[in-house]
Amino acid sequence: MANEEDDPIIQEIDVFLARSLLEKLYLFQYPIRPASMTYDDITHLSAKIKPKQQKVELEMAIDTLNPNYCRSKGEQIALNVDGTCTDETSTYSSKLMDKQTFCSSQAASNVSRYAAAVYKKGELHLTPLHGILQLRPSFTYLDKADAKHREREAANEGGDSSQDEAEDDVKQITVRFSRPETEQARQRRVQSYEFLQKRQAEEHWVHLHYYGLKDSRSEHERQYLFSQGHGLAENTELIKSPSEYLMMLMPPSVEEENDKPMAPSNVLSMAQLRTLPLADQIKILMKNVKVMPFANLMSLLGSGTDSTAVLRCVQQVALLVQGNWVVKSDVLYPKDTSSPHSGVPAEVLCRGRDFVMWKFTQDRWVVRKEVAAVTKLCPEDVKDFLEHMSVARINKGWEFMLPYDEDFVKKHPDIVQRQHMLWMGIQAKLEKVYNLLKEHLAPKKQEAHSAHPLLVSGEQRVNMAKAKAKQNYGQLEKEFQRQKAEMKSNDTSAKTDVPNIRIKEEPVGAEEPMDTSAFEGLNNRLVNGLHPAEGSPEPVNGHLPGGCIDHVAQELKAFVSSTFKKQFVLTLSELKRLFNLHLASLPPGHTLFSGISDKMLQDMVLDTGCKQILVPFPPQTAASPDELKVYALWEAGDTYDQHRQVLLEIFSRNYRVRRNVIQSQLSQECGEDLNKQEVDRVLKVSFCSFAGL
Repeated sequence: MANEEDDPIIQEIDVFLARSLLEKLYLFQYPIRPASMTYDDITHLSAKIKPKQQKVELEMAIDTLNPNYCRSKGEQIALNVDGTCTDETSTYSSKLMDKQTFCSSQAASNVSRYAAAVYKKGELHLTPLHGILQLRPSFTYLDKADAKHREREAANEGGDSSQDEAEDDVKQITVRFSRPETEQARQRRVQSYEFLQKRQAEEHWVHLHYYGLKDSRSEHERQYLFSQGHGLAENTELIKSPSEYLMMLMPPSVEEENDKPMAPSNVLSMAQLRTLPLADQIKILMKNVKVMPFANLMSLLGSGTDSTAVLRCVQQVALLVQGNWVVKSDVLYPKDTSSPHSGVPAEVLCRGRDFVMWKFTQDRWVVRKEVAAVTKLCPEDVKDFLEHMSVARINKGWEFMLPYDEDFVKKHPDIVQRQHMLWMGIQAKLEKVYNLLKEHLAPKKQEAHSAHPLLVSGEQRVNMAKAKAKQNYGQLEKEFQRQKAEMKSNDTSAKTDVPNIRIKEEPVGAEEPMDTSAFEGLNNRLVNGLHPAEGSPEPVNGHLPGGCIDHVAQELKAFVSSTFKKQFVLTLSELKRLFNLHLASLPPGHTLFSGISDKMLQDMVLDTGCKQILVPFPPQTAASPDELKVYALWEAGDTYDQHRQVLLEIFSRNYRVRRNVIQSQLSQECGEDLNKQEVDRVLKVSFCSFAGL
C-alpha cells in the first residue's frame, strides 16, 4: 500500500481494439540506413511478397547524388554484374548501382502478443500484428556476376574444333529404373532441407504497389488503425476483469507448450526435473553429466530422497568406474541409431565405449591409439568416448576426470561387488569380440597407487623434500668419500705402474672438470689427457709453475682467438667439443695436456674480448647447463661488428625473434635500410653456429 501511495495515478486512458487491419498488419524492421539513403523520403521501385512464407522483397532507390555515395565503386559493381552491354535483363540500366534489394526474414515465430498502438485525443487504439519481418540487404547480384563470369570463361574455352563438336554430339545414355518409394523414404524426402527449399521456391511472387508516406492512399489506410466505433457492441472484449483482460492481451502460447519436450535434454530445469519420476530424473542427469560421484547425484535430487532407491535406479542406467558412476553406453547410443561421424551402428559404438570404460576400471590412464587399434573405430568416435569420462594430458594420455571415490567404496561394498561381477561379464564379452591379448587384460603394476591418489599440500611436499634431502645427504657423503679413496688408490697404483703419467687434481668444491668422455675415441693412446710417451710439468697443489702457466695461457688464448674468429658465437658445450678435438690433434707432451678446467677456459674466453650473452631460454628447455652458456666475440674488426652487436643485444632480450623484427632493428640502429638478402648475409656470418640453439 505504501508503494501505491508513492506512485499515484496521473491519468487514465481509454484503450480500444481496432479490427479493421486484423491479420493484415505487418511490422517491417529496416536495417541501420546507409549515409546515402534516407527513410524519410525513400523511393521504393518495386515490392513483392510470398504470402504463405510471409516473405517480402523490396527494391529501394539509392541517392547517387549524395556526397557520401562512392560513384567509382557503384560503377565497378554495375560493370561486374551487367558487363559492358546493357539490355532489358540488366540489373543496373544506368551503369551505376542506383538501387538496393532487401529481403525479409521472420523476427519472431509467435507475434500474437504484439500490437501496433496509436494514441490520439486521450485514446489508445491497438491493432494486433500479423507478422514482424526484418529486412536485410540481398546480395544476389553478386551471384549474377559470378554466373556471367563463368559463362564468359566457358564461351572462351569451348568450341576448339569441329571434330570435338562432332564427338560431343555422340553421348552414351544409361537407363536406370528407380525402385518404388517406401512410406518411410517418402517421409524423409518430404522433411529434407532440399524438398522444403524446392517448395518455397515454387511459390510465386505477388507483386505489390508501394504508396509513399504522404500519399493519399496511405493516409486513408492509416485511418484503419483507429477503432471504427466506440460503442459497446464493437468493444465487448474489453469489458472484462483485469485478469481476463491481461489474459486476452497476452495469451499463453499453445504451440510453445506443445513443442516443449517431456524431459529436458541439454539445459535442465531443476523445477521441471523434480516433477518427473525418480528413475527418469536419474536417467536424464546421468545422460547429460555422463560421469558423477554418488554424493553429487544425491545433492541434485534434493533433500529427502531415499539413497537406497537412488542406488537401485542408478544401477539401471550407469556403471561404477573408480567409485564414480558413468552412464551406460546404450543410454547414450539407443538402438537403431548411428554415429554422426562415421555412420557406425549403435551396437558397435556401445562395444567400443564399454571397452574404454573397462580400461578405466583397470587404470587411471588410457592411450587413445591403443583404443583405436583394438576397437577399429574412427578417431572422432574414440575421441567422443574419451571426452565423456576423461581429460587429455600432454605426453601422457587420457586421465579419468574424477578422483577415486574411496568413501562410496567403503560405505557400499555390496554395490561394489555386484558392479565387479558385471564388469567381469563385460570383460568376457570384450575378449570374444576383440580377441584381447594378455597385455590388454593385465592391469598395470601401478594400479594400486593410481587407484588411490593421495592429496598432498604444498607445505607437506616441501617438508617431505627436506627430509629426503637430509636422508640422502649422509649416503651421498659416504659414497663421495669412498669414490675419493678409490681414486687415490688408483692414482697410487697408476704412478707405480706408469711413472711418466701425471694426473691433475683440483680442490674439491671447485667447478667440475671438463667432461671429455664423449671424445675418448678420437685418440686411443690418450689417457686422462696425457700421452703415455712423454710427461708434462707436474702441478704443485693443483697449480702449474709460473713459467709454465704463461706458456699454457698463450696456447689456450691462441686456440680461443682463432676459434671465435671462425665462429663468432659459441656455447660452452660446443667450445669444449672443439677444444677436445684440438687436443687430439696436438703432438704428445704438449703443454695443454697439463689440464684445463672449465673455469680456465671460460676466463680465457672473456680475456680475449668475448662477452657472455645471457639468452633468456624458456624454463622448460631440455638443454644442458653448458648449452645455456653462450659466448660471442664482441669486436672482430670487420664490417659486421655493429650489426653483430645489435643482434647480440636483440637475443639477450629474447631467445626467438622474427626476421622482420631483426631487419627493422638493424635498420634503426645502423642507420641503413637492409633488404632481405643483406639481413640473411648478416645472420649467416654472425650466427652460423648459433642457429641450432
